[in-house]
Amino acid sequence: MPLEIERKFLLGDFEPPDTAVRLRIEQGYIAIKDDGTEVRLRRIGGSRVLGVKRKASSVGAPVRIEVERELDEQEFTELWPATEGARLVKDRYTFEASGVTVHADVYRGGLAGLRTVEVEFGSEEEAAAFSAPEWFGAEVTGVKAYGNQTLATRGLPGS
Repeated sequence: MPLEIERKFLLGDFEPPDTAVRLRIEQGYIAIKDDGTEVRLRRIGGSRVLGVKRKASSVGAPVRIEVERELDEQEFTELWPATEGARLVKDRYTFEASGVTVHADVYRGGLAGLRTVEVEFGSEEEAAAFSAPEWFGAEVTGVKAYGNQTLATRGLPGS
């Protein structure tokens, strides 16, 4: 099973480096279970993807099983209405910094002003050993209020 091992941090003011690759992500949720399992649709760049994520029961909190499948435009268009009321839009900037690949997300629409940064790892040991650079803000790994599914359904924390 493919695993997603990542840590997520808040990000203050952000100016992407010239080397950053920017992609617009439109993301909507078809199903969200109380145990954190989610079924989502994503349009990212020219791709359309159906994804399922769930917590990996035998490993730590920042580790989830993630399965994704490419959809054609018709499949995506048929499923997209099922995500109404559970959507978000963000610009993702991907670049190398502090020896890792980072994904800085700048949210749009009702989530405008929120910026986060995620780092994915090959193992739990790498994730645990990672020391975030000073320009990262507070860590929000595992904080439900900052999960994309919660942001898409409930908006910004405290609003």
